[in-house]
Amino acid sequence: MKKVVLLVFAMALMASCQKEMKTGFIDNGKLINDYQKKKDIETSINTKIENFDKRVDSISKSFQTKAAALQQNDPKMVRKESQEQYQALTQQYQMFQQQTQMQEQSIQKESQTEIDTLIKEVRAFVKEYGKKNGYTYILGSNEAGSVLYGEESKDITKEILEELNKTYKKD
Repeated sequence: MKKVVLLVFAMALMASCQKEMKTGFIDNGKLINDYQKKKDIETSINTKIENFDKRVDSISKSFQTKAAALQQNDPKMVRKESQEQYQALTQQYQMFQQQTQMQEQSIQKESQTEIDTLIKEVRAFVKEYGKKNGYTYILGSNEAGSVLYGEESKDITKEILEELNKTYKKD
């Protein structure tokens, strides 16, 4: 009997000595999408895309105007000079299209690089936040279902987002 009481006492003592695990979760999509820095990156990229599109439209219209003028001067392109000018214009337009594709790829790459860097930055911030605030685990919720359910009281998305935005404004 003494052994049973001693065993129960030892188990109770061990249970009381264990550190309570502090756990929280964040909505990854909401955290990233509502982060002001991401919004600023998107605005910057969208401005670049709009300016790029305007330039492309302007240059395309210029080529179309030149081609129309050539056809108007020689509708059937009978003269050798007209044919050569039209071919030269066509080659210039093809080079322009290649440059356009390279610039589009450059903008896409820049955008992806900035977003990837932002995600790494947010992960590092969450890790530091967890350490600083005594969390054992901070889980990420997303469409894939890494957290299928969590008590609302354990959702720390808003707290982390506020801290993240404060940090961004300081920079």
